[in-house]
Amino acid sequence: MRTRPGRRWPRDGPDGRAAGHRSDRGSATVWSVGVVAVLCVVFGVVLALGQVVVVRHRAAGGADLAALAAADHWTQGATAACARADRVARAQGTRLVRCVITGEVSDVSVASGPGPFTVEARARAGPAGPVEAQPAVPAPGAAGVRAPARVTPPSPGHRTPRQHLPSPPAPPPAAP
Repeated sequence: MRTRPGRRWPRDGPDGRAAGHRSDRGSATVWSVGVVAVLCVVFGVVLALGQVVVVRHRAAGGADLAALAAADHWTQGATAACARADRVARAQGTRLVRCVITGEVSDVSVASGPGPFTVEARARAGPAGPVEAQPAVPAPGAAGVRAPARVTPPSPGHRTPRQHLPSPPAPPPAAP
């Protein structure tokens, strides 16, 4: 660095640079470009992950609706039921990959998404299964079973905890 033409600082070298020190002019530009590049890569990864989540939800919704449509039309045969599932899947922006009708139950798989973001989802639909019998409750007095505690209704004079709360204050009388 020069103070005036022809005069150098005592520490300057013959070429005008600081003696024994490397110049770091422009290093902030390099660091800034590096930081911006890293931020762009991170932003791109976040956008890609968001796209995958959207595609997965679209595939799951399409599979659910296609399975319901196929289960609703099982009486018309497997071909008609799967054709209906295919129409519903296409309406949801997905494509039917597999459709199997077993009795009243439909089992479908659909795919959604472009290229590397393709996601496949599977869904089943049909009537609710039979309710399994609940285990029998052993009678009171059987081996190791205690009789339930006797519950008695409250007496007429009994006050519940809610009744013990103070009443809200009365509104002030209206002025005549």
